[in-house]
Amino acid sequence: MQAAESKNALRRAETRARLVATAQQLFAEQGFAATGTEQIVAAAGVTRGALYFHFADKTELFAAVLDAVAQAIAAAIERTSSGDIDPLEAVRRGAAGYLDAASAGRHRTIYLVDGPSVLGLNRWHEVENRYSLPLLRAGVEAVAAVRGDTDLDIEATARLLSGALVEAARWLATARGDPELRARLVAAFDRLLTRLFAA
Repeated sequence: MQAAESKNALRRAETRARLVATAQQLFAEQGFAATGTEQIVAAAGVTRGALYFHFADKTELFAAVLDAVAQAIAAAIERTSSGDIDPLEAVRRGAAGYLDAASAGRHRTIYLVDGPSVLGLNRWHEVENRYSLPLLRAGVEAVAAVRGDTDLDIEATARLLSGALVEAARWLATARGDPELRARLVAAFDRLLTRLFAA
């Protein structure tokens, strides 16, 4: 009995993952509004019943896709900011990694365009705060610790920098990742960090 239940649970998990992956590709290519549930289930090779078993509606499927994209963006931040480097340099690299990942073609529409409009700003910020903000907060805390800055309000600083990065990513997304604009944004953020953490 347990073996059959495990097999069914695995099959359900695989179906859910296939729906999320298929929807992510279609939402990225066409946007939320232009993507129908019929198209998603056909491309995923599942029934409408399977879709509604896992998700109440298309919006909830989109929420799962957004969550997956946010995890991928956080992974990109960690990749670009890891290693044996100065904490301030890690924050700089992580910020550039965020800009690149969030405004990339496969993430841009889902994360920065449809995310806030489909789910609303509060729900979108919950996702942002679940994945990217903790990384930035940890980076700010590490910089403050190395520099002995005990008076710095870590949470307020992390949220202010996060807001700046989100706005920068949205601007970069509207410019389709223009390299010149990316360079300007990275340079401006570097200057902001340098002044904020001036010795």
